[in-house]
Amino acid sequence: MPKRRAQLTLQLREPSRWGGRRKGAGRKPGPNAGMPHQSRPKFSSLPAHVTLKLQAGLPSLRTGRVVREVEDSFGRGSARPGFRLIHYSLQRNHVHLVVEASNRAALGRGMMAVGTRLARAVNRAFGRSGKVFGSRYHLHVLKTPREVRAALRYVLLNARHHARRLTKAVKLDPASSARWFDGWRPDALRRIVADRPMAVQTAPVARARTWLLTTGWRRHGLLDPADVPG
Repeated sequence: MPKRRAQLTLQLREPSRWGGRRKGAGRKPGPNAGMPHQSRPKFSSLPAHVTLKLQAGLPSLRTGRVVREVEDSFGRGSARPGFRLIHYSLQRNHVHLVVEASNRAALGRGMMAVGTRLARAVNRAFGRSGKVFGSRYHLHVLKTPREVRAALRYVLLNARHHARRLTKAVKLDPASSARWFDGWRPDALRRIVADRPMAVQTAPVARARTWLLTTGWRRHGLLDPADVPG
């Protein structure tokens, strides 16, 4: 009689027990969850207002040594293919940026480079290492001249927005790119009190190229450095 072969077991995949989306399922946010992972808005050759929040427990970004490190770092890398850093302001625990990018991919690469430069500058200034920013950046795409003007006003005058007390003397915020901004009202600029000379010869920001940031926003009026954005 022929020798009987041993029967092999048929290996089947374990049936999926995932029954679809369930309310309350998934990882629960911790105490420092940061920005929710929502879909980014559509982005194509437009300027944007970006906000980065500092990791909890770090000193203020508005100290002189941080400002100098950031100016130097941005001065060596404010522009890259498809991406330009146009303006910024450093606040106690967050950073505001106005940027231009040719597409979403260029925006992502540019923000990674800017975030890395910022983190290294902060760590050098404080003599530390480790994480600097606590969450994903918040992005607001600027689609109209009025939106661009409002964003420039908010970013460049953000220190006045956060100030507990405003003095009569108006100064351009030294922890921002306000000194390199060419859209101030000439009559108001003459009343500005000089704070200190520019710390770097090379501007730490790039020149805008989009119509919205070069020309469009000016249709709604130049900015007054004495304003207090809401």
